[in-house]
Amino acid sequence: MPDLPVLDLEEQRVLGSLLEKQVTVPASYPLSLNALRTACNQTSSRDPVTEYDEHTVEQAARRLKEAGLVRIVWSDTGRRTLKYHQTVDERLELADDERALLTVLLLRGPQAPGELKTRTERLHAFSDRGAAEETLRRMAERGLVSELPRRSGDRDSRWMHLLGDPPESAPVAAVPAVDRESVLAEGSAARDARVRASYDAVAEVYAEELVNEVSDLPFERWLLDRVVAHADEGPVVEVGCGPGHVTAYLADGGADATGIDLSPAMIAEARRRFPDGTYEVGDLRQLMRPTSAPGWSAVLGWYSLIHLAASELPDAIAALARPLAADGWLVLGMHAGSAVRHNAEWFDVPIDLDFVFNEPEDVAALVAAAGLVDIEWYHRGPLTRRGETTNRLYVVARKQG
Repeated sequence: MPDLPVLDLEEQRVLGSLLEKQVTVPASYPLSLNALRTACNQTSSRDPVTEYDEHTVEQAARRLKEAGLVRIVWSDTGRRTLKYHQTVDERLELADDERALLTVLLLRGPQAPGELKTRTERLHAFSDRGAAEETLRRMAERGLVSELPRRSGDRDSRWMHLLGDPPESAPVAAVPAVDRESVLAEGSAARDARVRASYDAVAEVYAEELVNEVSDLPFERWLLDRVVAHADEGPVVEVGCGPGHVTAYLADGGADATGIDLSPAMIAEARRRFPDGTYEVGDLRQLMRPTSAPGWSAVLGWYSLIHLAASELPDAIAALARPLAADGWLVLGMHAGSAVRHNAEWFDVPIDLDFVFNEPEDVAALVAAAGLVDIEWYHRGPLTRRGETTNRLYVVARKQG
């Protein structure tokens, strides 16, 4: 094993960007200086987000060249342009799985195995969180990474690369107080199984307690009435419909409403309580277009994204936006804030559920990234008369026609 290079933060970002783009955009690799600067400064998949100028990137790349980690070549087509090609994978003799983990650690700092498994999907497909951790331990034996002490409140330890200054020496690289990836500690399939089992367990009492809740929620009634008016008798779907009461409210208002839920027991409750409605077991991440129209007039994710990790939200929101009709609405309801809360009991029934809170600005940005426009968001405090303890977030956005 060759001696490890000691990289400053700029060199880490440049090297990580080259490693990433070599896999994700091979047609435009090696990268020109301008493309490398853009890769370093992109606002997604980077922590912290930077604003390096060309001089900063060029100097960091030249230092990496002197260290034998980057090769500068001439473009072999078109204008003669200098391009940058990383060689660290050759120098450190990295396998594909090691290369993927090192790339994401260079770009985003210390992370837990579950986060790394999710964030390396485009670089290397780990079968589960355990496979990612196994690779990390193999890399630790080679001196490439190190496991950090577990922080209070964390489910899992984080790992850091050993190719440069520790993150504590970088004042801009503050570690987030909340790990929204912790819900994936055992993998997404295990999390989905816990969600399904928990909602199956509480379905009957949940329905009994909350089936009439809309009558006690004036803001939510106002928003749902807007959805009905906008749909104008077009097809509407509520994903994560639970016992069906919100879907039934939309149908009573005149919408052609369908409810979908991951929990078979919840769907059974919905069909029992609202026999004239349409309720199906399904996964919101696989939402199809309606059979009666080219797209949904509205898609409601009414507290149905609240068990997903932060890294899963972009794909989930995109999956809900994709089958919308032109001018169709996406409507999301969520818990607002920065927290992951674990519930072991609900309505006196044992469960195993993590609730993930999200900041309004973050969700609005993801909705915009899904291509939706005219974004509105509403932030209300808890209704103490109902025993609520969390702030609530509602987002409305339109699919451009």
